[in-house]
Amino acid sequence: MGGDLRRGGPPGGPYTAGTRLGAEPRPAGTPKIVGFVWGLLVLNTLGSAGAKTIIPLPRSLIQMVTMGALVAAFALALAVNLRLHIRASAYLFLLTLLLVMSVISSANLESGFGALFRCARLALFVGTLWLLSRWWDGGLTFVRHHIRMYFVVLGSVAVGLVVSPGAALPDLYGGRLVGALWPLTPPQIGQYAAVIIGLTVLLVLGRRTDRTSAAVVIVPSFALLALTHTRTATLGLFIGLALAIGSLILTSAAARRFFTWAVLCAVVAAVGFASALQAWFLRGQSKENFSNLTGRAKVWDALLAAPRSTSEKLFGVGLGDKSFGGLPIDNSWLAVYNEQGLVGISLVGAIIIVLGGVALLRPPSLQRACAIFLISYCAIASYTEAGLGDASPYLLHLALAASLLAAPAATAPLATPEVPRRHIPRWARRSEVT
Repeated sequence: MGGDLRRGGPPGGPYTAGTRLGAEPRPAGTPKIVGFVWGLLVLNTLGSAGAKTIIPLPRSLIQMVTMGALVAAFALALAVNLRLHIRASAYLFLLTLLLVMSVISSANLESGFGALFRCARLALFVGTLWLLSRWWDGGLTFVRHHIRMYFVVLGSVAVGLVVSPGAALPDLYGGRLVGALWPLTPPQIGQYAAVIIGLTVLLVLGRRTDRTSAAVVIVPSFALLALTHTRTATLGLFIGLALAIGSLILTSAAARRFFTWAVLCAVVAAVGFASALQAWFLRGQSKENFSNLTGRAKVWDALLAAPRSTSEKLFGVGLGDKSFGGLPIDNSWLAVYNEQGLVGISLVGAIIIVLGGVALLRPPSLQRACAIFLISYCAIASYTEAGLGDASPYLLHLALAASLLAAPAATAPLATPEVPRRHIPRWARRSEVT
């Protein structure tokens, strides 16, 4: 990727010389290792379950790689922030409370020892974000890291599609695109593609990258999104972009032009390609299967109808694999209710509300638009995807939104050194008076 997508923070080392006496050193830029740590967090949240790959990868090996990435991310973040300088963050505070809630709900081992392992993973994930919060200054540095890392992931999907189209478009998933090199499901690929498409479009509108670099990201990502036939990611992309661009309309002529052309193209596509769009959207499903959300509604009804004690209603049964009765829940709110109870739902709801409220109170800016896109996308995807209650790409998207909404660190003014007073002898003072 060229243009501004290659640029990081401002030049300089981890500290700026000349800080005021008694004030903490002010970060002058984001070290390159921070981007590497962010990439390791992305690797950890890819998961270990998915489609069959060209070269069979044991699940234990995949889990070792993903967990090793998280441990390495925490160690590197700690090494680059040994003085434990962190920034106050309502998002991370609520996420820490959710971690405490998860430990409490998992302590009775109702979900087995795996619940405690997932709690440890969530603790490392949250701890790494706390260590990285030192560089959350409302800039676009982490946006660029986010786009780069997920573009690399999508690159591996594209390579798998070229090397083995049969493995990348298996009949088991109805011919939808999956990861043939790393086990990724269609919803995962659709999510990654939608997020980086939305962020890159906003960078173009904000003139923070050139159109050639943006096209290199957007065009192949959109093609991969279309091959996944992921309705949630597609709707999240369009609705999230509409809200984000809408926040820029009053202050950006480019946003107004883009919005006008987007509406015009949408109308033309809806009229001229209605049948093709309907076929893509239905994915060959019957109306009954489509109405119950590909069987999700049956799992949701069974989960809500299951008898629960008062403790299970309030605190859940502990962190698990986001399934009920052997079937995936595929709803963040019901997954949190099952594993962390009503208290967990309250904390996750508070995270969305707080981030959304802060975004609405910020003045119009590119950073605010990116945050609105990420928050709205996660809120929309939460209806058919799980992940808001555990270490996942969705929590990483929201962490990126929190970094964009963080107030810039105050610059400590350089102090003027005090000039020592010279001692004047008495005879010199008398001569001056006379």
